[in-house]
Amino acid sequence: MFKKLWLMVVALFLFFPTCGLAGDFGKDDPSGVPGQWYVGDTPSFVAPSKHPVLFVHGLNSSSNTWWDASNMYDTAYQNGYETAFIDLYPTRTMWDNGALLAEKIREMYDYFGEKVVIVAHSKGGVDTQSALVHNGASPYVARVITLSSPHNGSELADLAYSSWAGWLAGILGSRSDATYSLQTGYMSYFREQTDSHSNVGKVPFYTFAGTKWGSFGSSLYWGGLYLSSYGSNDGAVTVNSSRLPYATHLNTGNWNHSTIKEGSSTFNLFKDYLNENSPANNGLNAHSDDSVNLAASAYVRGGAYKGNKQETFFIEEGTEEVTIDWISSLKDAKLTLEDPDGGRSHILNTTADENGIFEGAYHHSVTIRAPIAGEWKIKASTHAKEHYLLNVTYESEVNNLVNIQLYSDRMKVNGKNSKVKISTDVTIDYYKNGKLKAESLKVKDSTFELPKLGEGVYNLTLDINGKNGNEIFKRTLVKSIYVDDAGSLYFP
Repeated sequence: MFKKLWLMVVALFLFFPTCGLAGDFGKDDPSGVPGQWYVGDTPSFVAPSKHPVLFVHGLNSSSNTWWDASNMYDTAYQNGYETAFIDLYPTRTMWDNGALLAEKIREMYDYFGEKVVIVAHSKGGVDTQSALVHNGASPYVARVITLSSPHNGSELADLAYSSWAGWLAGILGSRSDATYSLQTGYMSYFREQTDSHSNVGKVPFYTFAGTKWGSFGSSLYWGGLYLSSYGSNDGAVTVNSSRLPYATHLNTGNWNHSTIKEGSSTFNLFKDYLNENSPANNGLNAHSDDSVNLAASAYVRGGAYKGNKQETFFIEEGTEEVTIDWISSLKDAKLTLEDPDGGRSHILNTTADENGIFEGAYHHSVTIRAPIAGEWKIKASTHAKEHYLLNVTYESEVNNLVNIQLYSDRMKVNGKNSKVKISTDVTIDYYKNGKLKAESLKVKDSTFELPKLGEGVYNLTLDINGKNGNEIFKRTLVKSIYVDDAGSLYFP
């Protein structure tokens, strides 16, 4: 294996000669073969104190994300660092990628003759920790820097497995082993298995987080809106999820989930940690500085139809702003949005989802300031079968009136004061090893026990019907819970 890699590396050097900029490397290379790794061009001068840097990509990505979609490689080269890049499985779990990555890290250690520093984006940080803790790669790694890695999972992964999003996620292929493993319930299980392991402290971790979303209508903008119920986020991962209690948090900045891996954005903030002698610990305790009170700020519906479809939703008095996002498998679906007066239609802007959980879908979106209170209607028509997900996000005081309590054997949903009356329709989808085993189990109760179906992920969609005094409001919450083979529950 090593000899084969060496021949590949030599061929790469002959094909991509060293030049003033590192941008020639890999430009025409068909990256994406799991287990294949590359060595970047060697800078004209490499200081002995500088570790080689291994860059690890994230979900649904490949090694070329560091040079085609980012200037991180160029930046590292210009700063005199030797580099390596690897392709992992883009849609497999941290267990699969951790085993593969650990094997290849040993090869890189032999090649460079010293430990590497790993810079990992998104799920690549989780895969890296799996390699170090569970697959014995820690002796070959000096330290790890994670850029917006979902160490505690992503609520967007929960949504992809919810009953309302299932139609769309299924047709787009958004449900993969990787997405399944990033549900917050499953990641709570991974954290339990990892954080108590004897290997967990052998390699220091440093973390980064972002707080900016993408442009209006983009996948990261919509993701940011949805995740805003769970705290500050970069459109894909919350600040809290990006942290580990025993890691050093280096920076939370104005980056979205894509720009955080740009060399021009973050390299100068972590480059001192790429050397043999890293700075004294001058970061922040990574446990949390972004307190979260879960807000019920979204209303979600979804399904499939052909011909005409109408969805309704309520907006309560005093709502400051509402964003309506109709996520569709079709670009040319015809949509009209009517306010309660029935006399005004609102135009929805259409953008493609290029790199989110629902990659390949189209967002038809509009934001309305100070909307009219009452029942709104969105009407859709198409000649082809459309799969859709309607997400309405509210900026409203009502968001803070719902209280959720999760116990070891049951869940309770109620209002936070005596004026708030709530009834809840619960849909439970049960998955084992990523496969749907029991679909749409229904519970009509605001206090309920989880069915005992065995080991796996229980994805709960909570449709809340509320009254605040005489005013109607409706919200949707999605939670995931992992149950191990001993019956123990794991949830955030």
